[in-house]
Amino acid sequence: MSEQNNNNAPQSEEIDLGQLFKLIGDAFNRFFNFIGSIFKGFFNLLIAFLLFVQKHFIKFSIAGIIGIAGGWYWDYTSPDVYRSSMVVEPNFNSAQQLYNNIEFYNELAEQEEYEALKETFPALTNEEAATIKSFEIESFSDQSQKIKQFSQFIESLDTISQKQVDFEDYLRNFNNINAQFHRIIIETEDNRVAKKLQAPIVLSIQVNDYFKLQKKINDENIQLSDSLYQAQLTEIDTLQKFYREIKLKEASKEQASTSISLGGDAQQKESDELELIKQEEQIKNSLIRLNEEKANTRSTINVISDFPNKGVEINDFWKKKKVLLPILLVGLVLFFLLLMELNRYLNVIKENK
Repeated sequence: MSEQNNNNAPQSEEIDLGQLFKLIGDAFNRFFNFIGSIFKGFFNLLIAFLLFVQKHFIKFSIAGIIGIAGGWYWDYTSPDVYRSSMVVEPNFNSAQQLYNNIEFYNELAEQEEYEALKETFPALTNEEAATIKSFEIESFSDQSQKIKQFSQFIESLDTISQKQVDFEDYLRNFNNINAQFHRIIIETEDNRVAKKLQAPIVLSIQVNDYFKLQKKINDENIQLSDSLYQAQLTEIDTLQKFYREIKLKEASKEQASTSISLGGDAQQKESDELELIKQEEQIKNSLIRLNEEKANTRSTINVISDFPNKGVEINDFWKKKKVLLPILLVGLVLFFLLLMELNRYLNVIKENK
């Protein structure tokens, strides 16, 4: 009996393995059949679409030709539009106000409120105000600038807060307002108008009472820091002169008489002098940074790159009417033809019922 059971065990195991392999093979067959059905369905859909285009090819061609002709005439009769850009660096958290102002100017241009634009920009004539098409502002910053801003942000936090913020968190919360540099873009039909808008745009931020107060406080703080650094340098210079005088006196005493010295006082004085030199170097570096800050915060809005005297003509291919209009007309024809096919299909289903 035991021998018979032992003989049956391998046979049952072979049967189980055979069923397992059969199940695996069936699963692969179903998977490949599913993939094949997807490709087959996509191919059939492509063929149906090509047949549909072939059936209505003349309609699409007529719509395209009309669109190209109409778009070319539209481009020919439309006045040229010019683009000018200026790069600025807002200080004292004035970026939000700058964005609000540019948005307001753009709304005036879109609504053709040319009188309001002329009041906002007194240097413009009525004709020049009517040539303004749009205002736009955008930020730009590369990875190195973001890293630099992150380092400055971390330095402004206390030790506990620094441990709770990492670079990834900073990037997730980074938005346009946080960027250091911003580009203001103006599109006009007169290529000389943008230059006249530069001073009023900058001045609109500088005359703000809040930012005037921030700049005044910042200037006072810089002046106070500069005075403190200069006073510290004067004290260090006085101490250095004092140590030099002591050295000269000790040297003259040694020449006059022979004495035994352990050298402890001399080593201490040399250490103090080295410490003074280090402090002097640190203060000079602080003064350099302070001068850089003074230069960077001289204005509420730093103009990095001015508007050019003449704007550049916009010649974007995908913005030309002879490109957009035929695409639009062909799309409309396709839409209505598909609606007709859908209506015909629904009528067939209704009749069969």
